[in-house]
Amino acid sequence: MCQNSSPNPNPCSPDSGEPSPDEKKQALVRELALKLSHGDAVARVQAARDIRRHARSSPKARSLFASAAVVQPLVSMLPSPDHETREASLLALLNLAVRNERNKDKIVKTGAVPHLVELLRSENCGLRELATAAILTLSASDANKTIIAASGVVPLLVQILISGGIQGKVDAVTALYNLSICKENTFLEISVEAITPLLALLKDSKKYSKFAEKATSLLGILAESEEGRCVIAESDGAILTLVETVEEGSPFSTEYAVGILLSLCKGCREKYRELILKEGAIPGLLLLTADGTTKARVSAHELLDLLRDESKPKRVPSEDLETIVYDIATRVDGPERAEETAKKLLHDMVRRNMELSINKLQHRAALHTPNVPLT
Repeated sequence: MCQNSSPNPNPCSPDSGEPSPDEKKQALVRELALKLSHGDAVARVQAARDIRRHARSSPKARSLFASAAVVQPLVSMLPSPDHETREASLLALLNLAVRNERNKDKIVKTGAVPHLVELLRSENCGLRELATAAILTLSASDANKTIIAASGVVPLLVQILISGGIQGKVDAVTALYNLSICKENTFLEISVEAITPLLALLKDSKKYSKFAEKATSLLGILAESEEGRCVIAESDGAILTLVETVEEGSPFSTEYAVGILLSLCKGCREKYRELILKEGAIPGLLLLTADGTTKARVSAHELLDLLRDESKPKRVPSEDLETIVYDIATRVDGPERAEETAKKLLHDMVRRNMELSINKLQHRAALHTPNVPLT
């Protein structure tokens, strides 16, 4: 119980007549909900903007404003012919959904997904990219993945990936990844048109980043078909990008990347073996046999076997290479430090291979650089 010896009325007393902070917030929710449902166009847009502003302030505010009286009219504003109305409602819903699983599910159950799919078809690039961000956010909830995947959104996300701005492309990759990891989405089909922009984004990204993991995961799905493998192999710099991911990526990125290279080589060894060897894959694969995930180690051993020159049977089998490096490390530093030393040796092999590759590229570039007279 609140106690106060002051003659002034106690603000936390039920007899003071002053509403509590929670009562004020509830009153604000009711006021904005009323404007959304019964206000004119200008009032509805302003109410949506106010909700967005409040939703951004705290997790508690996001929960408070996600009542049915607010979410339903916001969703009904999405198909409006007026640009400001669509944008304001989309931003409000997006901010209500951020980091709140219950709100994500509520927005989807209220029927937002078909309207978002239509916004992805909009001629306005700003609305398309906001809709992409909304799909990304809503698809993070497991309960929504199947509904969103069945809405026809995947080809539209691929189009954003192909022709959108950089943020739109990044959001499209994450949204596609979110949908792809749902086991119920067995019907999910991603067009091979996604391969070229995925490779371009992977090439420019940090190979150990979460984004690289998502991009390589999607490329792994696309590499399961012969058409996908052909597009990957024929894309300029694709195999080099995958080899670099094997060398520099996170445990999951390397697992996906070596899986793609293995899929290429198993699909047609004669066609892809030399292409993979040409990009200097061996040191990274050797490192992966010692320092990768269980699946990556198995894939690396299998790929090394496929890359082996069968015309030279006296060469050491790939499954023995890791053991040889470990034995050398044991003799150098003893059994207690052998594993650490072996990893360092393999890392050094990768580093030297990368230096040789850079020198080779610089030499190649110098040969093709025209001599321009100084003016």
